[in-house]
Amino acid sequence: MAFDDAYHALTDHDDDARWAYGTGFTDPLAGVPGDLPDGVDRAELATYCLMLGDDALILSHRLQQWVTRAPELEDELALANIGLDLLGQARLLLTRAGAAEGWGRDEDDLAMRRDPSGFRNLCLAERADADFAHLVARLLALSTWRLAMLDRLTASRDPMLAAIAAKGVKEVTYHRDYAAQWVVRLGDGTPLSHDRMLAAVETLTPQLAELFHPHPTEIGLASVGVAVDPATLEAEFTQVWTRVLQAATLLPPEASAPSHAAASAGAGSGAERGDARPWGRAGEHTPALAEILDEMQGVARSVPGGVW
Repeated sequence: MAFDDAYHALTDHDDDARWAYGTGFTDPLAGVPGDLPDGVDRAELATYCLMLGDDALILSHRLQQWVTRAPELEDELALANIGLDLLGQARLLLTRAGAAEGWGRDEDDLAMRRDPSGFRNLCLAERADADFAHLVARLLALSTWRLAMLDRLTASRDPMLAAIAAKGVKEVTYHRDYAAQWVVRLGDGTPLSHDRMLAAVETLTPQLAELFHPHPTEIGLASVGVAVDPATLEAEFTQVWTRVLQAATLLPPEASAPSHAAASAGAGSGAERGDARPWGRAGEHTPALAEILDEMQGVARSVPGGVW
């Protein structure tokens, strides 16, 4: 292939034989400066891009696992498209991470040649889903949070991050709306679907605190206008989350979802917070991530350095 990274891959039209119908891509980052902003630490920017890229990569893989399991063919296609959107975001963010760190690693190195401890995704992204209700509840939570974050990130001092975020806002708006429609459909449906949707929300709720728990890298880069402090997203998240749950008859009309600020207070690992929960941003993960990587990285591990 004639490209070395995700940026060039988007504009390579000379090798269309590898695609069923050609690429037809236009580069969403064409003309965007790739230089690092003044005063920004390379390692911190690389870590931040890994966080956001790993979230997208791992959630994308989880969604792909539902392509033959969704209730209808239309939903299998919808989940596949959401997964592809997230995979595209992951490619750009991991490529930016590799460029920022300056070690010569590309998107394939970062996606396929890291152990679980090297990943910085939220643990919520790697969690398996017991059924479709759990899937759409988790997708609603993650896409609501990610949309609020990307919307703010469009003003980042890093032009590359701002451009990636602007592209992602359009995609994640659909992801959130798709998940919200299903949460309402199931919650306000039959007694069985209501009970399953309620069980999914109740299982998910204690895990939402991780979304608003800032890592020192996020705080540091937010202070210089590059990143977003996730603690600032909670009010917007809670407003959207509450509205959807009320429409789904999962909350009384006058009730509001609980705040997670107290549970998410403090930075650092789970041990530093005084609890046993893994903290994905610090490289602590559930056993589910190792299972995902065994599947996702299987070919790359079996043929080290292979190109296809």
